[in-house]
Amino acid sequence: MNSWSLRSRLFVLIVLPLIVIAAFASIARYMMAERMSERLYDNTLLAVALTISRDVVLSEGDVLAEQLLDELTKALGDPVYYQVTGPDGRFVTGYSNPPQMPKDAKVTRGVPYFYDAVVLGQPVRAVVLQEFISEPQFGGWVTVEVWQTVFQRDALSLQLLTQAIILMTTVIASAALLVWFGINRGLRPLLKLREAVALRSPDDLGPIRRKVPREVRSLVTAMNALFSRLSEAFALRDAFISDAAHQLRNPIAAIQAQAEAATTAPNEAELRSRVAELADTARRTGRLTQQLLSMEKARGRGASVQLKDTDLTRLVGDLARRSAETALRMGVSVSLDVRGQARPVPVDAVMIGEAVENLLDNALRYGCPAGGEVNIDLVYDPDSVTIRVADTGPGIPPEHRNRVFDRFYRIADDTTGGCGLGLAIVQKVAEAHNGTAQIGAGETGAAVEMILPIAPVRLMDIDEGDSPSRPLA
Repeated sequence: MNSWSLRSRLFVLIVLPLIVIAAFASIARYMMAERMSERLYDNTLLAVALTISRDVVLSEGDVLAEQLLDELTKALGDPVYYQVTGPDGRFVTGYSNPPQMPKDAKVTRGVPYFYDAVVLGQPVRAVVLQEFISEPQFGGWVTVEVWQTVFQRDALSLQLLTQAIILMTTVIASAALLVWFGINRGLRPLLKLREAVALRSPDDLGPIRRKVPREVRSLVTAMNALFSRLSEAFALRDAFISDAAHQLRNPIAAIQAQAEAATTAPNEAELRSRVAELADTARRTGRLTQQLLSMEKARGRGASVQLKDTDLTRLVGDLARRSAETALRMGVSVSLDVRGQARPVPVDAVMIGEAVENLLDNALRYGCPAGGEVNIDLVYDPDSVTIRVADTGPGIPPEHRNRVFDRFYRIADDTTGGCGLGLAIVQKVAEAHNGTAQIGAGETGAAVEMILPIAPVRLMDIDEGDSPSRPLA
C-alpha cells in the first residue's frame, strides 16, 4: 500500500471496512432468517397438527380429504405427512412410517414438541402434539404427529440471504461511488497545490500563498519554511561565489602578470626578484583562498552546529603552540592564561578552531609585525566562557572598531596583504554558538573577545596552580 496514491489509500481504508461490515451483516441476516423461517414453519406445523386432529375427530378417524392436503401443500410449499394414534397407542389414520424421535425426547401432554429428522433420505421438520379428546370413540389422549420436508424453508432462508446480499451490495456500491466522489472533491485543493508547486521554476522559491484546508496548513507552512531556508542558502552561495570571484580576480591576474614578467627577466638577479614577488603574491592569494573557504565553512555549519563537550583549554593551547614557530621567527611571545574553573564546554570544535586561528593570525599579522606579545585569556564564568586574544601593537583606531567585523573591510593604511575576513569569520562562529564577538578594552594594542554562553553547572574546586599564566613561545 506504500506505493498507492493517497486517493486509492483513502478509498480502500473507507470502503474495505464497509465490505467487512456488510459481510458480517449478511451472515447475521442469514442466521436471523433461518431462525425466523424455522419459527414461522413451526407455528404453521402446529396449526396443521391442530387442524388435522380436529378433522380426524370430526370424520371419526377417516383419512384427510385430498382437497385439504392439497391446500396445505400449496400453503406450505412442501408436502405434509401425518399420523394419528389413539389413547392406547393404536394406529388411527395417516402414514405408517413417522420419523424417529430423538432418544432423549420428552413429550409433555398439551405442549408441542418440535425436532429435526430424516425420512426416506430427506430432511424433515416434525411436531408431536398430545391432546385430550372428549369424544366417545376417541376418548382420552390422542397423539398427532405431523412432519414436512424443509426444502421450502431452506429456500426461504436463502431467498432472504440473497435479498440481504443484493441490498448490501447496492448500499456498498452506492457508498463506494459517493466516497470516490467525496475523496476526489476533498483532495482537489491538494491537487491544485501540487500543480502550483510543479509549475514553479527553480528560481521561484517564494512562499505558497494558496488557500488550503486546515489539515494541510502545517505542511504548507513547513514547505514555506523550507523554501525560505533554500532561498537563504542560495543567496549565501551566490554571495560566496560573487565574493570569491571579486577577491580572486586581481590576485590571479597579478600572478599571471608576474609569472609572464619572470619569463622575460634580463638577468638572474632580476629573475630572482620577480620570482620572489610572484611567491609573495601566491602566498597572499593562498591566504585569501583559505579565509574564503573558512568563511564559507562557518556560514555553512552555522545552521547545524555540531555541539560536543570540548576541552577548550587543550584546544586553545594546541592552536597557540601551533603558531609558536611563526611567532618565534617574528620575535613575538605567546602566553595562555586560564581563569575560572575549567570544565568541558559544548561547542563545535572545528568552528572554534577556525575562529581562534584567525584571532592568532590577526594578532601576529597586525598587532605584532615587529615583535611584541600576544596574550590569550580563557575565562570560565558560571554561564559563559570568554576567549580573549590581545596584542601589544598599535591597536585599532576608534573610528574603525564598528566595521572591523564586516567582510573584506580593511583599515586604510593596511599594508600586510590581509583580505579582511579574519574577524568576520570570528563573528560568524560566535553567532553560530549564540554568542558575540567584540573589541575588548586594553591598555595597549588590540583585544578581541569571543563570548560563548553555556548552561550554568556546579563547578568543581580546583587548585590555584591548575591554571597558571604560562608562556608558549
